[in-house]
Amino acid sequence: MKLDKQDVQRALKTISAPGEGENMIDSGAVKNIIVFGDEVIVDITISNPTLQAKKRTEVDIMKTIHERVYPKAKVSVNVKAEAPAKPKNEIKGNPIPGIQNIVAVASGKGGVGKSTVTANLAVTLAKMGFKVGILDADIYGPSIPIMFDVVKEKPLAVNVDGKSKMKPVENYGVKILSIGFFTEPDQAVVWRGPMASKALNQMIFDAHWGELDFMLIDLPPGTGDIHLSIMQSLPLTGAVVVSTPQNVALADARKGVAMFQQDSINVPVLGIIENMAYFTPEELPNNKYYIFGKEGAKNLAEDLNIPFLGGIPLVQSIREAGDVGRPAALQVASPLESAFEELTKNVVQEVVRRNTALPPTEAIKITTMAGCSAVNK
Repeated sequence: MKLDKQDVQRALKTISAPGEGENMIDSGAVKNIIVFGDEVIVDITISNPTLQAKKRTEVDIMKTIHERVYPKAKVSVNVKAEAPAKPKNEIKGNPIPGIQNIVAVASGKGGVGKSTVTANLAVTLAKMGFKVGILDADIYGPSIPIMFDVVKEKPLAVNVDGKSKMKPVENYGVKILSIGFFTEPDQAVVWRGPMASKALNQMIFDAHWGELDFMLIDLPPGTGDIHLSIMQSLPLTGAVVVSTPQNVALADARKGVAMFQQDSINVPVLGIIENMAYFTPEELPNNKYYIFGKEGAKNLAEDLNIPFLGGIPLVQSIREAGDVGRPAALQVASPLESAFEELTKNVVQEVVRRNTALPPTEAIKITTMAGCSAVNK
């Protein structure tokens, strides 16, 4: 007996596809039907990879064709299982209204000049015409208030849509919030992780930042609880890692980059910044002394296949500017101004490239400790 393909299709429409709400034909599970005389070959793809689901699918198809088409039909069923892709350990983050780009500034080790770079990057962005804010997330050692000469300032409360919000302190065209505004200068912050995370969330979501082109987040050194809290709270545009050229700092910078590149975190690394690249005495501006090594961070960037954003020299005026609360990048027509302008242009360029090439970063959701481990399992 010669069978009709349409009869077979009508018969298969009476069977629900495993794991689907529709029948096998309308759901697209049946990929192909071949009818040759009294022989029927059915190719079907199901989402349930278990042996039981495969066998049940095969039996249901054979039984239905025998009952509804032809009892003596020779039926062959090829079942292919395609398990749905496991969802990434991430969820779509809700960006803060009005903030276009959120860039984390990190370092594997303390003392490499991360806060100094953050401050000067911020004022250079502001000089370029961007609206900029800094969130000082270095809970245990906030330096940004000193570097912007706002140690004695306190954020004011403003009413926004019937809710009381913190208004960031502003200086040099940069909006700032820091835990340093809420503690005494000689008071140590001795908090466990959850309390520090709660304080950070308040500074992020209970503040009226307004319209910002860039929010820079000055992270604590290393890789730890605060970093996870920030990345779980905010969809970061990307991160930059600051290091000195010496091997001790580079070893930890490599770990900092690895943290952002973990599957469970997956924040784009915009590049590496080499601070204290060389020493130049003020009286001999053309002399360069590579105290901490030469081009170590640049070589690390090449090894990790990420951009090298630039090097900042070790100059006495950087330290002096930070101590008096006026970032060195504000020194007009100085080598430091030029160095930070070049660095900032590279950062902006990488942000634009990242936004063009990649979808918005999602706030991460760590569900297991394995998601935080250094080894992929």
